[in-house]
This record gives sequence, structure tokens and C-alpha cells, in this order.
Amino acid sequence: MNADERYMRRALELAQLGLGSVSPNPLVGCVIVKDDKIIAEGYHKTFGQAHAEVEAIKQLPSREAASGATLYVNLEPCSHTGKTPPCVDLITQYPFQRIVFANIDPNPLVAGAGFEKLMGHGFEVTQGVLEHEARQLNKRFFTFMEKKRPYIILKWAETADGFIARDDYSSKWISNEVSRRLTHKWRSEEDVVLVGTNTALYDNPQLNVRDWTGRHPVRAFIDKTLQLPQAAHLLDGTQTTICYNYQEQYIHNLVDYVKLDPVLDTLDQILEDLYTRRLGSILVEGGSVLLKAFIQKNLWDEIRVFTAPVTFHSGIEAPSVRRSPAYKEQVLTDELKIYYNQ
Repeated sequence: MNADERYMRRALELAQLGLGSVSPNPLVGCVIVKDDKIIAEGYHKTFGQAHAEVEAIKQLPSREAASGATLYVNLEPCSHTGKTPPCVDLITQYPFQRIVFANIDPNPLVAGAGFEKLMGHGFEVTQGVLEHEARQLNKRFFTFMEKKRPYIILKWAETADGFIARDDYSSKWISNEVSRRLTHKWRSEEDVVLVGTNTALYDNPQLNVRDWTGRHPVRAFIDKTLQLPQAAHLLDGTQTTICYNYQEQYIHNLVDYVKLDPVLDTLDQILEDLYTRRLGSILVEGGSVLLKAFIQKNLWDEIRVFTAPVTFHSGIEAPSVRRSPAYKEQVLTDELKIYYNQ
């Protein structure tokens, strides 16, 4: 590993710390190096607050400290005014020798403009260091920008004999306690958690973050004919919730009732609505009908499956993934398999 890769890897480590807090912005970390030593670093901590480059530059003891230094950042510095001023304008006020970044920003408001501005100011600019790793880190942001939809993660737990629930929809806990805690961590990292009608009715889920520290996602569920009783957790007004249905369009008690067109494809309408709301990632937790619908339309980027060492012998069958997992891990008694749709 050369010096550029080593310091870029540190920038990626810092960027990861913003997961669950910066969406719809990308995850960005920044490291400033002089004489082969890190003299300042920072990362984008919260949407609407200072970007990584600003956080790192603030750590410099003086403007002169940047003389001859290299600034490493995993994404092309922004060149437009959004919630904050352009990072490129700040960088050009300092006497850095080199600027090194991994990915060109796919946002059409940037898309190479930051690179050109840095070059125009006479900096030595290197692009493409750990490009694949950096793109993987910002898979949500790249999917949102390039495919015009949220990054889609499907998740479920199944028995060793391939069932997701019993025939009467009971046995909502199949996976073990650690696997369930991991699911709460995942919720804190994504913008939206979505479930179908049967899961909303029979499981009465809260879809919040309880066994982990982090933000609550936006809750979303499908209830085409508005069957869910008012006493359900999803209608308790404790967090922002979207109810996709065929009958009503209004907002009440933090629940946004969105009326879909029954003639058009349900999933397409949901994804378009979430994209319009600038919600960049979605964790689909069930049930079987909804998960299978996403798989049938090939509308997924990642699948996470817990397989528990229990058997039901009969029940509601889990979805089938006709490919080999990219990753396997043992979570106490459960096996976690992760698939990528590449």
C-alpha cells in the first residue's frame, strides 16, 4: 500500500462515521498530510453542517501550515452552494501542494467542476485513489444520483427449512437477540424502513431504533384499503411515517397518507415518492409478498438474510435468492448471508 492509499483509507474510515447522519449528502472524510504525517482531519458529521474539508482545515494551526501539504478527501470537493458554501473556494485559499480524491461527484451540480477549479488554481490534483472502495462506501449516494431512486436493501429472517413465518403469521421472532440488535443498527443507518400490509397488521411493528443508539428512520408501510387499526404502533405519532394506500391523501399525527394510483405499479410509485422526498436508502423488512415483489422486478441492491437453526415444517415460504452470497457470517446461532445485485 503506497502513501496515497494509506491516507485515503484513513479518509474512508472517517467518512464511515457519518453513516446514518448525513443523508441525503454523501459520506466524506478528509485528511491533511505534511512531511508524511497527518496534521489535521475531519469528516461530514451531520446533514446541513460543515463538510469534511471544512472540518479538517479548521484543525490546522495556521494557514501557513498548509504550505506543501496534501489534502486527501474521498469525494471531489463540492463547487456549488447548498446548505454550506463550496468547499473548493475554501481550499483555494490555502497553499496546499496536492489535492487527492477518490471519486468524481456524480451530483450534476458538481460532476467534475470541482476538479477543474482546483486544476485552474494550479494545484497538483490526483483522482482515482481507492476509487472502488470509495464508491462502495457511498453506494447509497451513487445509486440515488445515477438511478434516480433510493438504495434498496431487502432483509428477512428465515428458518432452516425456508419459512419466514407460520401460516397464521405468528412467530415474528425467528432470529436470535444479537441478530435483532444488528437489525436495529441497520435501521439507524438507512433513511426509510418499509413493510407490507400483512407485516403491519400481524406483527404490529414499531420500526424504530431501540436496541441501538442512532436516529429513527422514516417508517413506511403499504395499506391499500386502510385496514390498519388506529391503535397500531405505526400510527402512534412518535416518528415520521408514510402510509401508501389507494384511498386517502392527507397528513395526520406525523402520518403522511399517500394515495397511489391502482392502475400504475405500486413499487415504482413508492420509489418515485421516496426519491422526490430525497430519501436515499430503504430497508425493506417484510413480509414475504413485498420482498418477493422487489425480487421479481429485480429492484434491489443488497439482500441480508438471517437463517436460524429452527424448523416450522410448514408456513409462509421465504423469498428465494438464485445466486451465491457475497458474504457469510455466523451471528451466534444464526447464519447471516449478504447478496449484492451487481
